[in-house]
Amino acid sequence: MSLFSFVKEAGEKLIDLLTPGNANAEQELKKHVEKVGLGNPNITATVEGDKVVLKGEVATQEEKEKLVLAAGNIAGVASVDDQITVSGAAGTASRFVEVEKGDTLSAISKRVYGDANQYHKIFEANKPMLSDPNKIYPGQKLRIPD
Repeated sequence: MSLFSFVKEAGEKLIDLLTPGNANAEQELKKHVEKVGLGNPNITATVEGDKVVLKGEVATQEEKEKLVLAAGNIAGVASVDDQITVSGAAGTASRFVEVEKGDTLSAISKRVYGDANQYHKIFEANKPMLSDPNKIYPGQKLRIPD
C-alpha cells in the first residue's frame, strides 16, 4: 500500500473524472482502464479531490503497477493511493521514472540501463498503455523493469 505522486497537469484528459461530487468517477476510471487495454480488473476506484484511491485484488505485481499508472497518468490526478493486493506471487516491484521534456524511450533507456538500445524493454513494460514508442509526453510516469 503506497501513495504515488503524479504531475497533475500531465496526462489524458477525462472530462468529468475529477469534478467534485462526480458519482460516475469509478465507472469513468474503469472505462479508461479498459480503453488502455488493461481489461476489467477486480478493483474499485474512488476520487478524493485530486487523489485516486484504488482498492481490490489483482493477480500480478505488473498488473498492479499498470493500474496505478493508468489512474495516475490522467490530467488532474496528483496522486494515487494504491491499496491493491496481489493474489499471486508478488514479484519484484518496478522502478518508475517521469518523462522529462525532450525525452525519448532511448534516452530514458540510456539513463537507467546505460544502453539506449534497451528502450524496447521500457516500451514492452508499459504496453498496452503505450501504443507507440514515440508517443510519450513530459510528466508521464513509466514502469522501468529490472
